[in-house]
Amino acid sequence: MAESASARYRTALGRARGLGSSHHGVGHFITERVSALALIPLVAWGVFAALRLAGTDIHGASAWVGQPLNAVLLSLLIVAAFIHLRLAIQTVVEDYVYGFVAKTTLLVLNVFVCVLGGAAGVFAILKVALIGAL
Repeated sequence: MAESASARYRTALGRARGLGSSHHGVGHFITERVSALALIPLVAWGVFAALRLAGTDIHGASAWVGQPLNAVLLSLLIVAAFIHLRLAIQTVVEDYVYGFVAKTTLLVLNVFVCVLGGAAGVFAILKVALIGAL
């Protein structure tokens, strides 16, 4: 049986241990690209909405967020942005942080901060949309 091109470049120890790609990079790559594509129209909409809301008061902004389409699009913007942020920071940490403890700590902290930020953002949008500004 002929060995693959990638197997020819591995060391004997690497071939014996079966070391090589863990096949998780493709999913990370696709998720990062899909979140970036989703952010293009969402950010454009968000900038347009922010410019329209620049002259309104708190009650006008609260009424605007209270519209279902606006609340849903704001929530999608927050979720897509934090997914993209988590993946981008994960890539930077994996590429440039070398110590095991430091890398693991930063990766776990990255997940917690992004999940907490996304949850807080969606909660704030839902609170304003469903209850209104107090």
